[in-house]
Amino acid sequence: MSDDGVKYEMKTVRALRGTEARVIAKWEKEGWELVSQTPQKLQAEIVMRRAKAAASRRTIVLVGSLVLVVIGAIVTGVILEQGPDGTPTSSDAAITAEAPTATGTPLEEPATTDASDDAAEVITPETNPDFTALLALGDYCDASVAAFAEQYKGQSVSFDASIGAMNTHDGASTRYDILLGAGDFSETTSPGPAFQFRDVNTTSDLHLAGDVPDSIGVGANLRVTARVDRYEPSSCLVLLDPVETSFR
Repeated sequence: MSDDGVKYEMKTVRALRGTEARVIAKWEKEGWELVSQTPQKLQAEIVMRRAKAAASRRTIVLVGSLVLVVIGAIVTGVILEQGPDGTPTSSDAAITAEAPTATGTPLEEPATTDASDDAAEVITPETNPDFTALLALGDYCDASVAAFAEQYKGQSVSFDASIGAMNTHDGASTRYDILLGAGDFSETTSPGPAFQFRDVNTTSDLHLAGDVPDSIGVGANLRVTARVDRYEPSSCLVLLDPVETSFR
């Protein structure tokens, strides 16, 4: 039962006939009010009501805040608790283990090097003594040629070269085997290994850069950047895959 939104609690009491007024007065002193009174033969049934004590929103917030303060105090007390010798107690140690704090200088992860970094470095006569010596050889079948090709297989080299021979590949009309020598073209000397672009066309496979002439052939001086493919023992050729080719 409620009037104007007020909620009530109800109580029914019985009083002997003639004592109704005294019983009602007693309950009214405790905050109850009379709702109804029903006389019977020997007693009367009296219905009383009292407004329920509803907690206000502010009271609820204050109580909740108080609970949080108490919990915080308990936790703080546990954290600050120490044994007689100043060392943390077992409770403190357990909390520390569950929530370690970051103190001191963090460890740095060891630097890692990617093997592909070395593979991506372009080898030139100016930066690699092995390559410098290789380009000055007088015997293109020297054992050092095979050793170099094996050691640097898959890596890129860049050097001045010239076309010493150019033939169609297996009779094809637009694909060629191009023989390269180190340095400028000469009809009498050709130092260094015998390099070859095998089975390439002259339009896209060479990856031409810079000013490109109308034709390409024997005697052209080039700047070649290419990946080392393999050494072919039967011909003493070092096979290269073109990366970039420009004319000098």
